[in-house]
Amino acid sequence: MTPTADFSLSQLRIPAFQAPMFLQSGPDMVIAACKAGMVGSFPALNARTSGQLEEWLQRITGELDPVVDAPWAINLMMHRSNARRDEDLALAVKYRAPIVISALGSPRDAVEAVHGYGGSIYADVITVSFARKAIAAGVDGLVLVAAGAGGHTGQLSGFAFVEEVRRFWDGPIVLGGGISSGRAVRAAEVLGANYAYLGTRFIATEESLAVDEYKQMLLAAGGEDIICSDALTGVKANWLRGSLEQAGYDPHNMPQAGDIDITAAAGDSKRWRDVWAAGQGAGAIDDILPVADLVERLVNEYKAALEA
Repeated sequence: MTPTADFSLSQLRIPAFQAPMFLQSGPDMVIAACKAGMVGSFPALNARTSGQLEEWLQRITGELDPVVDAPWAINLMMHRSNARRDEDLALAVKYRAPIVISALGSPRDAVEAVHGYGGSIYADVITVSFARKAIAAGVDGLVLVAAGAGGHTGQLSGFAFVEEVRRFWDGPIVLGGGISSGRAVRAAEVLGANYAYLGTRFIATEESLAVDEYKQMLLAAGGEDIICSDALTGVKANWLRGSLEQAGYDPHNMPQAGDIDITAAAGDSKRWRDVWAAGQGAGAIDDILPVADLVERLVNEYKAALEA
């Protein structure tokens, strides 16, 4: 059950990942997070073409020092409906991504390629059965996406999810779902996770690709403003109520589940550009900061929790 490889932790100031967020995290956020001392990550599909993705990878690898800065990660959508899946994986290999995070599909096809250059592969999973399948495929770590996570989300409580997975897996676990503070990062460790996944909190940063209206709606939102629905992408996801209403949806009467089509969802503005994802931790967010300042705050909160 022990993973075959893991990334270096010596550069981390806090055991946390800035989570990959569709249409929100790009090279500016990744570079800033890594330089501040936490893992920075982004979805490959945030680059509109594979050519642009290569430009982003050239910039990330050119500006980050692998000895000094925290490692970076690329999130690959492994579902077969993703027409760029193989091409983006090849670029991750070419630029030797320290961490590859697979999502929405089996990581099996990526494991050998990533291990071939010494990288680590983590699988984003929303159920215990998916965790077992990812382990069987040979991943190095698991990202447990628990209830309350922004965007595509699981339905299990983080308390229950970590506890059950730890019964059969002693490798690295990253826990996501409603984590917005350094205190919550420490709480994830106490539960048995090795790292925390923070996505929604990083939407409200200067480096975020989110438009200002999105950021302001997030600042005004609380937990009750997060609506879970599978109508838009075919997979359950958490959305800001106000953005659903602006796009013409009735949050109290959402349509039936859509088909899972990653390429179509990535290019459909009504699904992702007009409807904005956010997690249940929205109620703990009340300011927009540079990533470096946010990480500094998280580190101080984390240290205070350790000393409490």
